[in-house]
Amino acid sequence: MQKLRQLELYIGRISGLFGWLAGWLCILMIAVVFVDVIARYAFESGSIAMQELEWHLFAAVFLLGAAYTMRENANVRVDVLYEKLSIRRKAAIDLFGTVIFVIPMSTLILYSSFDFVAYSYETQEVSSDPGGLPYRFAFKALLPFGYFLVLIQAIAVISQNIRLLAGDSLDPGQSTPEHREKS
Repeated sequence: MQKLRQLELYIGRISGLFGWLAGWLCILMIAVVFVDVIARYAFESGSIAMQELEWHLFAAVFLLGAAYTMRENANVRVDVLYEKLSIRRKAAIDLFGTVIFVIPMSTLILYSSFDFVAYSYETQEVSSDPGGLPYRFAFKALLPFGYFLVLIQAIAVISQNIRLLAGDSLDPGQSTPEHREKS
């Protein structure tokens, strides 16, 4: 069980690092949107590159922050019945959902996105709009990377739930719905 805990902590640090980065990218995105809106409405000089940068930053926040959201157990779920269940039943549901839904979806997106990014890189894809951003492959590369982060975080979630089902306790700071409700 100690090895599983170490694996969870290591993966959690990686997810935390990219969650931290996603948080700073949110601030950058807000600044870009603010400057774009001021430029557009106060000075009547919008920029296609600024608008595209907003979209790309939003995608980066989502893709880099998804694993962190999963680590913090802050993902969206229908809690009507879930919140009334015991911690062991929640662990069984989380284990089932991660194995049946998260792992296959992440693997499929990870696998299928490589050709998508490779083609973009080979063609040196740029924006089709005049004045748009170059190097689209750099932003598209966040797709497989983001789902790789989700995939490894899913491994940590599986490990955590296996430990819970085996009767092992969580380390302080690990997130479960009960843990968050008590804090």
